[in-house]
Amino acid sequence: MSNKTKEKKAPSLWGAIDWLTIFIYVVLLALGWMSVCGASYDFDQAGSILDFSTRSGMQIVWIGSSLLLAFLILMIDDRVIESLSYIIYICFLGLLFATPFLAHDIKGSLSWIKIGSFSVQPAEFAKFGVALCLAKVMGTYGFDIRKWHDFVICVCLIAIPIALIIMQKETGSALVYSAFFLMLYREGMPGYILFAAIAAVVYFVVGMRFAADPIWGVEQMSLGEGLVMLLIQVFTIGLVLTVSASSPKGKKACNPLWAGLAVSFVAVLLARFVYPFNAVWVMVAVCGLTVLYLLYLSLRDRSVPYLLIALFTMVSMAYHYSTGYVMDNILKTHQQSRIRVLLGLEDDPRGIGYNVIQAKIAIGSGGLEGKGFLNGTQTKLKYVPEQDTDFIFCTVGEEEGFIGCAIVLLLFLSLILRLLHLSERQPYTFGRVYGYCVLSIFLFHVFINVGMVLGLTPVIGIPLPFFSYGGSSLWGFTILLFIFLRIDAGRNRSLSSSLS
Repeated sequence: MSNKTKEKKAPSLWGAIDWLTIFIYVVLLALGWMSVCGASYDFDQAGSILDFSTRSGMQIVWIGSSLLLAFLILMIDDRVIESLSYIIYICFLGLLFATPFLAHDIKGSLSWIKIGSFSVQPAEFAKFGVALCLAKVMGTYGFDIRKWHDFVICVCLIAIPIALIIMQKETGSALVYSAFFLMLYREGMPGYILFAAIAAVVYFVVGMRFAADPIWGVEQMSLGEGLVMLLIQVFTIGLVLTVSASSPKGKKACNPLWAGLAVSFVAVLLARFVYPFNAVWVMVAVCGLTVLYLLYLSLRDRSVPYLLIALFTMVSMAYHYSTGYVMDNILKTHQQSRIRVLLGLEDDPRGIGYNVIQAKIAIGSGGLEGKGFLNGTQTKLKYVPEQDTDFIFCTVGEEEGFIGCAIVLLLFLSLILRLLHLSERQPYTFGRVYGYCVLSIFLFHVFINVGMVLGLTPVIGIPLPFFSYGGSSLWGFTILLFIFLRIDAGRNRSLSSSLS
């Protein structure tokens, strides 16, 4: 009797679906369509926004098909989706591998497969395949990401599609997959790995930005190189202090490291006031001696953390001196220019910097309340390239102003916070991991897309979810989101069956 009672209390599918998330999704779709209308509308096309021959009309088709796709996904049992996770992942790997051979060259990219009059970008759909596979692997019994072999498996699952997408000459789409590492951190990935990634970004930005600047006017010393060497020493000291914080003997281990930092500063002072020479080489020597000292401590105390810190210091030095080679010999010319413009090393208002400058002008011209729907001038006169795809946010700024931009960003924040709540309430690892994968992808897209329109991040050409024109991105985000909503709806069935 009690079992029947519990079964009656179990909500139906439609009662279990998170309608608040769907409401946010629909509102974003509506605002996205308005933005596509504003970005693609011409003054001499009055009354044509519903014409299927225009981009605004076609976006209605994509939105309608996305809603149908969302409904079909909700009709699939989440247990079926979970059981097919590995197969979906393998199929997408095969498709990503075949894409460069099947795709047509579009602006140097080999990531679009043409099917009749439509073009499809497999990289947009592969995200949910990777997310499902990661969730399935991490949900298996005995999995522990703190074990090296389990961590390596996850890294490989992410790295393989990244490599295949890079083969398509689509660096921006490949970088999106790095967002999965945020999920790994939530699931227990050691914090020092995330710290190392942040340190790598800091080394690159500081080293590149100040590479040509001298220290105190001494031409022999590069400010960028010197600052990176000092950062390596400071980061190393911080890590050693963290490891040895609870040990008096460990605290004394930092004394030689402090002395090395002092030697670096003294060398700079001597080069400035006594005799000009390249004091940076003294810093490099200090970092090298630091590595040897940490290796000695690891052997003396049989301490793995000291060994890892020594590896961090050594890899940091190698990474810094390899960035110049990567910049000059591996990155393409337009990628180099984008980075230099972002860092303020190059002024190219008619070339690489043109998109960002025009986007800023469009957003700034909107003021507080905007110019009104379809009344933007910067976008109507086509000053902003890719204004209905990668730079769609500038249309929001021009037509809806600061208030419209704030509303859109608050909606995305609400969606991300809602996904965070839904992920945390999942009773099983599979649902939680997949939820955090979805959350991470959305967060990365919004942060990078809005940032590049404002000139805060590099222009890497990724869409703004539910706003940028196109079927591939809209379908991809819809599938990614609604698979999670279906998994969340199945959560109630799982709980009721376990109670009975």
